[in-house]
Amino acid sequence: MNLNWNLEKLYPSFDSKELLEDKKKLEHLLDSTIQWANKTLKVIDTSTLENYIQKSIEIVKLMEKLFAFGQLSFSVNVKNEKALELIEFCEKLLIKEKEIDVLFKEAIKNCANLDKLIENSVLLKEHEFFLLEEKQWANRLLSKEEELVMEKMKNTGSRAWEKLQDTLTSTLEVEYKNPNGNIEYLPLSTVRNFAYDSNRDVRKNAYKAELKAYKHIEVSVASALNSIKAQAILENELRGFDSVLDSTLAKSRMNKETLDAMLEAMKEALPHFAKFLKRKAKIISNKDSLDFYDLFAPIGQAKLEFTELEAKDLILENFYVFSKRLGDMATKAFNDNWVDFKPKEGKLGGAFCYNLHSIKESRILGNFTGNFSDVITLAHELGHAYHGEILNNESILNSDYSMPIAETASIFCESIVKKSILDKINDNDRISILEQDISDSLQVIVDIYSRFLFENKLIIERKHSSLSVEKIKEFMLNSQKEAYLDGLNHDSLHEYMWLCKGHYYSAELNYYNFPYAFGLLFSKGLYSIYLENKDFFVGKYDELLALTGKNTLEDIGKFIGIDLSKKEFWEKSINLIIADIDKFMELSKVLL
Repeated sequence: MNLNWNLEKLYPSFDSKELLEDKKKLEHLLDSTIQWANKTLKVIDTSTLENYIQKSIEIVKLMEKLFAFGQLSFSVNVKNEKALELIEFCEKLLIKEKEIDVLFKEAIKNCANLDKLIENSVLLKEHEFFLLEEKQWANRLLSKEEELVMEKMKNTGSRAWEKLQDTLTSTLEVEYKNPNGNIEYLPLSTVRNFAYDSNRDVRKNAYKAELKAYKHIEVSVASALNSIKAQAILENELRGFDSVLDSTLAKSRMNKETLDAMLEAMKEALPHFAKFLKRKAKIISNKDSLDFYDLFAPIGQAKLEFTELEAKDLILENFYVFSKRLGDMATKAFNDNWVDFKPKEGKLGGAFCYNLHSIKESRILGNFTGNFSDVITLAHELGHAYHGEILNNESILNSDYSMPIAETASIFCESIVKKSILDKINDNDRISILEQDISDSLQVIVDIYSRFLFENKLIIERKHSSLSVEKIKEFMLNSQKEAYLDGLNHDSLHEYMWLCKGHYYSAELNYYNFPYAFGLLFSKGLYSIYLENKDFFVGKYDELLALTGKNTLEDIGKFIGIDLSKKEFWEKSINLIIADIDKFMELSKVLL
């Protein structure tokens, strides 16, 4: 089994004839489409709309191929200068793509008979959701000149502030006292990873060192946060939104009633997670509540190790139990070298899946070291690949799903593999794996709830004035207390969680928190439906995934018989996690 991915389906090399021709082709296509739009979009008819759809498909496919080859090549070798050049080439062309988008929205905004035009064309009917959504966003459009100036100024505005936060946190040196008593100066990322260490003194020292180090950059990062949120508030006011949250919900294709129902269910479940945290505190430190630096401390030592081949076999075995199509897709991913498995010098950390609609495949970056978590991560990313596989049968313009629905297939595939492993291992290993799984869910339910509370308060108050470091820290501590209840020791919370989380530092991606909770709970809910009626669910699952790029979240739910605006669905999903908490509470009595 080849452990490195193969990108030749995109391009043979950066100097290849195919890549150079596609670069020229994309530039020409963008320029000619701008000329066409300026000339032709004055009158909207069936032919004009069909031409726009066809040109958009060609542009998006070319842009995807070129961008992907640069980004994927860079991700396994950050010193690849040719990859960076290609990425920057594509980024410069985004302004032209934006100009085409603005010209089309200006034209479609006043098209009174759009519904009738759509009904008269098979191609337009296929792209009905895309076209109607474009018209909806056209009503939020500024003038062409204003839109292009705003797009350009973001490079010296919110995007520059975002880069400042990234630069300051990635270059921050932390003064850390190691277990031998020696002082080391380490990168912030290294020190934060000590939160998972089995040695409590290591975790505690790292936590204290981390908080102390933030003092050096807190004013600068607070300035970045203030500026980014001010820009988001201003832009959304100009576009006529009542709030930044309303704008985010529109981008998410999600109703406020759905968000409120989910948040209410999450809030009501918080005492169960607090109970779990207090049990963990008793096991680790014999305290009544958990210190923040013990939040990610491992419980037990599950002896589960896998080779790449064993991970592959385990995943394939369980994917085929679910469906032949899922198993076949994963087989193809392994056989055709979609996965880059191993850590190596110059390779990015973490994991991701890059869906490539233009070549009907995906590529998965991993950093596989052989532990249980790595196997689950691989199953997770293959779930994203399966989502892409289903959407390959749709137009590329119908494959752009919103952020909340993005984690559906990935978490579902996690659940398939986790359930299989938990059913086979002994109680000692089961305690360890259950604790890891519940802690992962806790981050998505409890910590995400605290992040939502924090960001909502931050944006509301930022409308009135710039916020001091002390005020921002106060908001964060209050949010953590409200979310974690008495499960965490209130004397050892993390007042700088706003500083180290990049999710807050984008003017275009505000409330980059609740989509994670939606993804987890929607997927858990789907899994419960699967357990209740497997034959029914397997037959509907692929159809549901195919709908994700051309429907609202509520309509996707209705397809499978779910009313997402009702709290009952979210409670049913959370009850699966609560059942695991109860199981952990029973099994972990032996550790007290």
